[in-house]
Amino acid sequence: MSLENRIKQARFSNLGEKAAINLLVASGFMTQKFDAICAEFDITRGQYNVLRILRGVYPEGHPRSEIIDRMIERAPDVTRLLDRLEKQGLAERTSSSEDARLSVARITKKGMKLLDMMAGSIAELDNYLIQRLNDEELVRLSEICEKIYNE
Repeated sequence: MSLENRIKQARFSNLGEKAAINLLVASGFMTQKFDAICAEFDITRGQYNVLRILRGVYPEGHPRSEIIDRMIERAPDVTRLLDRLEKQGLAERTSSSEDARLSVARITKKGMKLLDMMAGSIAELDNYLIQRLNDEELVRLSEICEKIYNE
């Protein structure tokens, strides 16, 4: 389905407008699918992202500032995100051995198990793109996206 049919708009003021709207529609589509997966497992997209970041350094952890730097989407309140993950037993925070004022968040075994349970559904989302785009298109899409968000 073309963008024109998808949003029922025949004309765009320029190619930039059409490309921007297409990007937003595609992003919204993928976000909606991703949110549905997260909802199945009773977490938010932001919580999934934090768990994924913490799994990358398991069994070590990251201070809040490092998590913020690595987030896919900027979250206004990572502290509350971590509070909710801690309450669910998916992450834990301890004081840094180097600086007592600094807390370090770590993923728990329960958090690791949750990510393992989600892996199949996340892979299906990846496969959605793989089935529609060839390798060259996937590489080109990544390059274009990087070109857009690198200011």
